[in-house]
Amino acid sequence: METKVEAPVTTIAEIGKHVGQTVTLKGWLYNLRESGKLLFPIIRDGSGFIQGVLHVKSVAPEVFATVKHLTQESAIVVRGGVRADARAKGGFELDVQDVQVISRVPEDDPYPISLKEHGVEFLMENRHLWVRTPRQVAILRIRAEIIKAARDFFDDNGFILTDPPILTPAACEGTSTLFEVDYFNEPAFLTQSGQLYIEATAMALGKVYSFGPTFRAEKSKTRRHLTEFWMVEPEVAYAELADLMKLGEDFVSFIVHRVVTKRRAELEAIERDITKLENVIAPFPRVSYDEAVKLLQEGHAKGALETKFEWGGDLGSPDETYISAQFDKPVIIHRYPAQVKAFYMEPDPERPELALCMDMLAPEGYGEIIGGSQRMGSYEKLRQRIHEHKLPEESFQWYLDLRKFGGVPHGGFGMGIERVVAWICGLEHVRETIPFARMLHKIYP
Repeated sequence: METKVEAPVTTIAEIGKHVGQTVTLKGWLYNLRESGKLLFPIIRDGSGFIQGVLHVKSVAPEVFATVKHLTQESAIVVRGGVRADARAKGGFELDVQDVQVISRVPEDDPYPISLKEHGVEFLMENRHLWVRTPRQVAILRIRAEIIKAARDFFDDNGFILTDPPILTPAACEGTSTLFEVDYFNEPAFLTQSGQLYIEATAMALGKVYSFGPTFRAEKSKTRRHLTEFWMVEPEVAYAELADLMKLGEDFVSFIVHRVVTKRRAELEAIERDITKLENVIAPFPRVSYDEAVKLLQEGHAKGALETKFEWGGDLGSPDETYISAQFDKPVIIHRYPAQVKAFYMEPDPERPELALCMDMLAPEGYGEIIGGSQRMGSYEKLRQRIHEHKLPEESFQWYLDLRKFGGVPHGGFGMGIERVVAWICGLEHVRETIPFARMLHKIYP
């Protein structure tokens, strides 16, 4: 009686370490091709995809029959020999010897996402299954790399992670985009940003950052908007606007270089033009708001923009797209009119009608990926701005205290992870940048 050789369990990502050996893979059947007496199962295990090979005479009849009748996404444990093959995607193939079926997808109720094309609405309704496909797997791997790079950048540069609350008593950036919740019979809100709270921890620790979910109740259907997204926010004591612009460009350059270096295979899998990313090296172009207005008005005169942009307005998506198209790397717009920005921004001492703020626009039409500012330092001026914005002073007394007790120039910015993922991956819509997107009228699954 033949005794089966125990084969070590490995992953597809580590398969190259086992050439010439027999291994065990635990995964799912992604696809199955048949050619005469040969079967070619494509196996995935979460770490990658690999093609298996079976000849009718190379395995026991029951093994061949089992594989031949496998259904897509059935869970299987596969034993086989690892063979290097330059023609194979990934460089290796598995000569299948044995298969154990853990759970079989029924033929009369097949896996709904086949290899054919599906509409976006169908895919979003089946997002819990769509995430298994190679393109979505690659995007989620790139997202994870972006998040790790963001944490590594700040951790390695003297920043301390501090976690702000998700439930807050008041708005950070205006009350019109808040989700209200019942907090023990008192109104509370899901956070729009951790910024105000990490201003407090920056006064304790010098350089801090937060990373967590944020919520915006904007009734927007654009390709750039989610109602729930993840934001990384650094805050630095004694930082001024120039410091923030340098921090932002160094940060984004670091992230892009990390992804290009460590996730090139995933970028290639989603057919991203990597040469455009390789050009993202600090320093970035810096354009004042006044210069941006001039650019937009010239664009309108040339017929590139339908509407003439007037000084004093905030930049919309078409404006950001036009400006960013003039550059082959991110561009920083700085010193917007204070009237279109948040209440806490420090006025420019040379032109008080302007705020010491900055936005970073990604190239290729991906819009704002970073927004930040130097924070208002004066207790009295900040108190006045709170009243001008019709915000309840009692909810911000603790925030005013930061100016009263040892206030210093300071500032920071926020970077939305999903917009950066969309840009780096070259995606048309942010819905693919997060495992389960929350959008206007979209909360299932």
